[in-house]
Amino acid sequence: MATPHRTHRPDELTLEVVDLIGAVVGRYHEEYEEAAAEHALTGAQAKLLSLLSLEPLPMRKLAQKLRCEPSNVTGIVDRLESRGLVERRPDPADRRVKLAAATQEGRQVARGLRESLRFAREPLAGLSDDERLVLRDLLRRMLGADPAQQGPSGS
Repeated sequence: MATPHRTHRPDELTLEVVDLIGAVVGRYHEEYEEAAAEHALTGAQAKLLSLLSLEPLPMRKLAQKLRCEPSNVTGIVDRLESRGLVERRPDPADRRVKLAAATQEGRQVARGLRESLRFAREPLAGLSDDERLVLRDLLRRMLGADPAQQGPSGS
């Protein structure tokens, strides 16, 4: 006879850490929406622009990263393209595939979005460099990344 599977109840410290992570995520989303609005963008437009500021991506990959339908991504890209923040270009590896890419202006707007997230910048400024490195490495570890394999800037 199999023994029943028992779930392990988290301890109080774990519950508090989970609640704190939830509070940080909530504040991040709040400020991200506010920052997007300051640039006359929706949250989805800002998120897509931020992704494209890192590298050009095909529509299907954007849809996967944003967890939405490709048709939704097409509409978002259309609106950003009409503002001159994004452009479509052929994929050099497969000319049948179109890549969406941030324009120079789009990269500047994406940088402005990141720079306007005050909630994290101000509290993080109160931590020493060593404390921020420890926090970064712990967050990477929680996300399954090996801190030793990543460069100093997180790339």
